[in-house]
Amino acid sequence: MRNLLDFLKMYHHWLLFIFLEVVSGVLLFKYNSYQGSVWLSSANVMTGKIYEWESDVTAHFRLGEENKALMLRNMYLERQVDQLRRLYNDLTNDTTVMERNELAFLSQYKVIPAKVVDNSLNKSDNLMTIDKGRADGVEVDMGVACGNGVVGVVYMTSDHYAVVIPVLNVSSSRISCAIRNRGYFGYLHWYGGDPSVAYVEDVPRHARFKLGEWVETSGFSSIFPSGVLVGKIEQAYNSQDGLSYKLKVRLSTDFSRLRNVCVISDKSIAERASLMQAARDSVSVTQNRQ
Repeated sequence: MRNLLDFLKMYHHWLLFIFLEVVSGVLLFKYNSYQGSVWLSSANVMTGKIYEWESDVTAHFRLGEENKALMLRNMYLERQVDQLRRLYNDLTNDTTVMERNELAFLSQYKVIPAKVVDNSLNKSDNLMTIDKGRADGVEVDMGVACGNGVVGVVYMTSDHYAVVIPVLNVSSSRISCAIRNRGYFGYLHWYGGDPSVAYVEDVPRHARFKLGEWVETSGFSSIFPSGVLVGKIEQAYNSQDGLSYKLKVRLSTDFSRLRNVCVISDKSIAERASLMQAARDSVSVTQNRQ
């Protein structure tokens, strides 16, 4: 005990200096938005590299299973496309129209493949890190999906990494969805707990649907195109005010095994965002004149 007191007495000025440095650093980064963003960006680069190394090691144990799942998925999609193409050809007697339409649709989007290097499931506001960033064309508010469906939205980027807000985020994730072939839409929200279940809220009371039908992105936002799979309806509830439905959806994306994703870049996002901002500015000017 005496040795400890002697040590503290001898080096108390250095200990006080370190303590004050830590306190000043915390105050600087916590209460100043610019410094805080710089700190988060720098920390994201360092932790992203560590997560990538860890993820590469663990990924080797899953490659066999993932390759098998991807092969089955590709076989299913190839069969489905072939059936649709033959059915369309039989109806129109034109073997080239479908290919032209498909190429025109895909030309609107740029898909950036990425790997998940960090992912959490046990928090209320989960975040995900992917190994693509600004240098690869990834920007904030781009949609992220996988072969099975919706994943989330890009929240923050550095040069070579990006942080994604996944569907499994209570506070920040709300994605516009629609019931396939029905036209009724609502907003996807996760309440925590089971990572395989979320809810579509604000579905109109007059909506007609069946349990087991699919939910997909509506295309009403500038983040996701329409038709990206979300999940399957398991149960329907009345909202608290009785004016709408709340649908329990079994998510098509397995977040516990998520590894490969793609970032969706829509060329029309900038045009739509610019138009919307111009409309807001016009309304604001009109209101000010009044």
